[in-house]
Amino acid sequence: MTDRDVEVGVFLILMAGVVLLGFGAARWRRPADPYHLEEWSVGGRAFGNWTIWFLLGGSMYSAYTFIAVPALTYGVGAIGWFAVPFAIVTTPLTFIFTTRAWSVARRHGFLTHSEFAAARFGSPGLGALVAVTGILATIPYVAVQLISLQAVLRTVGFGGEWPLLAAVSLVSICTFRSGLRAPALLSVVKDVLLAWMLITAALMVAMYGGWSSAFRGASARFAATPNPADGLLLPETGHLGFITLVAGSALAIFAYPHALVGMLAAKDRDTVRRNAAALPVYCMALGLMAMLGIFALSRGVTPADGDLNTVVPRLIHEYFPSWSAGVAYAALSIAALIPAAVMSIAAANAFTRSLYRTYLRPDATASSEAWVSRWVSLIVKFGAAALILAVDPAFSVDLQLIGGVLILQTIPAVFLGLLTAWFHRAALIAGLVSGLVTGLIMLWDIPKVDATGRVVAEHFGGSSWSIGDGRSVYVGVVALAVNLVVTVAVTLLVRAAGIRYGDDTTRPDDYQADAGDPYLKRLDELIDGLPTGGPGSSPHRASPAALPTQAARAEPAHRYRQGTRLPTQAPHP
Repeated sequence: MTDRDVEVGVFLILMAGVVLLGFGAARWRRPADPYHLEEWSVGGRAFGNWTIWFLLGGSMYSAYTFIAVPALTYGVGAIGWFAVPFAIVTTPLTFIFTTRAWSVARRHGFLTHSEFAAARFGSPGLGALVAVTGILATIPYVAVQLISLQAVLRTVGFGGEWPLLAAVSLVSICTFRSGLRAPALLSVVKDVLLAWMLITAALMVAMYGGWSSAFRGASARFAATPNPADGLLLPETGHLGFITLVAGSALAIFAYPHALVGMLAAKDRDTVRRNAAALPVYCMALGLMAMLGIFALSRGVTPADGDLNTVVPRLIHEYFPSWSAGVAYAALSIAALIPAAVMSIAAANAFTRSLYRTYLRPDATASSEAWVSRWVSLIVKFGAAALILAVDPAFSVDLQLIGGVLILQTIPAVFLGLLTAWFHRAALIAGLVSGLVTGLIMLWDIPKVDATGRVVAEHFGGSSWSIGDGRSVYVGVVALAVNLVVTVAVTLLVRAAGIRYGDDTTRPDDYQADAGDPYLKRLDELIDGLPTGGPGSSPHRASPAALPTQAARAEPAHRYRQGTRLPTQAPHP
């Protein structure tokens, strides 16, 4: 067998195993009601520490990390490093805000940001607008994953469109059948393969002169290019663009629908907090992958057909042992498929809960909700595939950043809403619409230029808007600023006019609820095994004396019934 045969053979064997595991995930701790939306989309809200750890790594650190970021550092150098500080900044924000989101979502049965916004500000219309924005922003993010998968397949030798469509079809069927359980199991496989790939990459760099040699070689190559904005150091005119990219991306990640799905699958608050605290470990992997773009440039790696997304796969092909290259290809492919699956589930939940159930079928059963979400998840994935066949971004990161411009406009409702209900629902809608219009106009005004500075397309050429003197600013931050100004101004006006606020169906203690809360559903058969204390016990089971009286239960039950249509009776302990 040739080296090429070994590469392809190892890759195909591992991917076949991944597909079988994805199909089999539907039987992993099979619930009594597998067709309930919560079972399909968030694993019954019962994942423990290890499962959540791998799932978060699989969904948040995706092919964007391992393909798109190295392609950006290869193409322009220092500006590509914005992903590293942005990932670091997200850790403390996750620790603080996601725990609050988990608590209020568990007590009210929310699955999406849009449900929370509707309940917090008493406006189903606001919830629907947040849902539509989230879906539209998620599709380009899914497209980033599929572009990365296509780059791997092209390097392996499967060119054209049919391999991508075949891969999307397989992951769609797995997701349709197994829901969140499939990406949760596959995330374990992905991290094992990824660890091997990173170790191999570190050894490879050491064998070829180390990082000092790589940076010297990359510096010489950047110096020979006509683009004044590239290089190992940011030009003086690039600081503003870099900072706004970091700030905008760090905020946007919380507003994406899929950011909430992994956390809502956790069994308790402590699981969320532990995994948030451990997320910086993945930042180390991100930093190493970003530097691989520099190493590839220094070694003269040439992307296939000029597609910069193939830089890392081509580097693997040229410098890894053939069998190890097959392992790395599989790791990169799984890193693309897992987040695509989670994102499609999240977008489908947003449609089902905030559009389908609210406006189309208010009496929908849990089973019908699950079936609608399954079919919508297919539409999202194939919609993303159609998008990448229709557009040709210079960097796949641009698609994610354009999606970020959209999702940032939901920040006042879903992010600041976790802290305060001061904003008026009409103001939030006005601000969101203003931000979207501003962002889209600015994106339309950005031309696409090549490495020499020549304009090759008049519109939608990126996400950084030029403000003169070679300086630029991330469009999402500008649009969000407009959004906040409008939101605050309209809120002050309606408060002065005495216009009634919507009914906030949440309470302050909702944001601190944990697994011991008597109003939360009891889940004794946890995905990660039975709770400590033996069968039938629960470490968070409240004692009868600690439970509220029937009178005390009546008010929350009424509140839930009006706000989120949960069962009227409080669940028994």
